[in-house]
Amino acid sequence: MLIKKPADLRESDVTPKELFLKRREFIAAAGVTAAAVATNGFGALRGEDVAAEQNPNAQKLTNLKKGPFNTDEKLNSYKDVTTYNNFYEFGLDKGDPARYAHSLKTRPWSVVVEGQCGKPGTYHIEDIMKWAPLEERIYRLRCVEAWSMVVPWVGYPMSEFLKRFEPTSQAKFVEFKTLVDTKQMPGQTEPALRWPYTEGLRMDEAMHPLTLVGLGLYGEVLPNQNGAPIRLVVPWKYGFKSIKSIVRVRFVENEPLNTWKQQQSQEYGFYANVNPQVDHPRWSQGSERRLGEFFRRKTLMFNGYADQVASLYAGMDLRKFY
Repeated sequence: MLIKKPADLRESDVTPKELFLKRREFIAAAGVTAAAVATNGFGALRGEDVAAEQNPNAQKLTNLKKGPFNTDEKLNSYKDVTTYNNFYEFGLDKGDPARYAHSLKTRPWSVVVEGQCGKPGTYHIEDIMKWAPLEERIYRLRCVEAWSMVVPWVGYPMSEFLKRFEPTSQAKFVEFKTLVDTKQMPGQTEPALRWPYTEGLRMDEAMHPLTLVGLGLYGEVLPNQNGAPIRLVVPWKYGFKSIKSIVRVRFVENEPLNTWKQQQSQEYGFYANVNPQVDHPRWSQGSERRLGEFFRRKTLMFNGYADQVASLYAGMDLRKFY
């Protein structure tokens, strides 16, 4: 193992002590172990610098529309976005997905749709990618571990995806499941979580124009470590809510039991809204550190999308429904 000497280290290479201790505490509470994670300090890139960083073998996505609700904040680098990920199916360390996700085969790929809808069935990813014009949307991503980044996602509104299956009036929620395949996803051989990874949204959340079917980033198809070939992007919620490598969608009447609520219900609720006023039981949610920056910044309500989504939760006790 290559270990940097103190003289070689930059401040941005070092994980803050309090974050390091909290991550270790979480892993112990979840019954798993992991190596300590260091944050890479890469500046934001644009234009030709980004192109030089990207995978030259990746399928490029053309004729992208400019999507609505874009932030004007600087993008994180392609390297930040593709090498610092939570995707426990490939390991617990932030760098594990980039190291091991090459084993995932994303073609052929299909999504099974079932439950309270008029058009259940099995749908192939090639068709799914053509159901609506692809857009680039620059969204913030906020993780419960107090780090954040700005990502140029590519996809189209989840509403366009879900309406094709004609959900009935009994469909109050939509549930998503990730692939289970221990040969392709070696992290699933460990009892870190209960597989398959499961997530859900209330129908009004799923149909909100901000909610995205994620099919790419930085103008190319999704890299495996970022959830290829199809994932959920919900920018006002913590990152763990955005399920990756989806293979099953089910319309249901009752709230589905999502993975993290099942794992630690006292710490992770169903809604997972970014709310700096409600602390995680073991750390504050009031501030965050943007990858590539040294200083912390104030966390914004609903990750800065309050004007668009606060009305979805009118009258709800957001300390109870967290």
